[in-house]
Amino acid sequence: MSETTRSRIVDAAETLFYAHGLRSVSVDAVAAQAGVTKRTLYYHFESKDALIAAYLEAREKSTRSRYRDWLGDDDRPLPDRIGRMFVALASHAAQPKWRGCGFTRAAVELAGQPGHPAVLMAADHKRRFEAWLAEELRSSGAGDPETLAQQVMLLLEGAIALMLVHRDVTYARVAGEAAATLVSSRIANRLGSGRNVEVRAVG
Repeated sequence: MSETTRSRIVDAAETLFYAHGLRSVSVDAVAAQAGVTKRTLYYHFESKDALIAAYLEAREKSTRSRYRDWLGDDDRPLPDRIGRMFVALASHAAQPKWRGCGFTRAAVELAGQPGHPAVLMAADHKRRFEAWLAEELRSSGAGDPETLAQQVMLLLEGAIALMLVHRDVTYARVAGEAAATLVSSRIANRLGSGRNVEVRAVG
């Protein structure tokens, strides 16, 4: 029962923090959303920062799972998979309740507090996401996978930021085309022109 209550509080925090931001949402509001008393909330979380950390931890799991599903692990060429990941992002961002990346928003909102747990968690999430991308690129034969992962991350973050500003999912599709072309080029360069391997980018 206690774990169920804790999960309900985290779900309520995720709903409110993601929709309205970290600073503007009070502990009282989260307690009311979860249907618990403030005292019960503080029994499970010693502070608002602890609640924020739990919210971001929950988003970490769901975000990582979502992008892995979008990329997939089938036999398609990696440029196709990268391009389709951006297409899936565009579809996801078209939802009315989409508010961008919760980790990026947390880091921006608390930019004046670089040591805040939420900022540190956001940075850690981005590092691990980039490392995951680099490993996918490496396993598919792309040259200099670390740099390429940084480039794909820039396209991804840029698309998310511009979609949030303009509410236009075209940015994700265009970024996906650019990312697929980059990946295709790096794989082709690594394999060399002497090998007869077909590498396709998503158009």
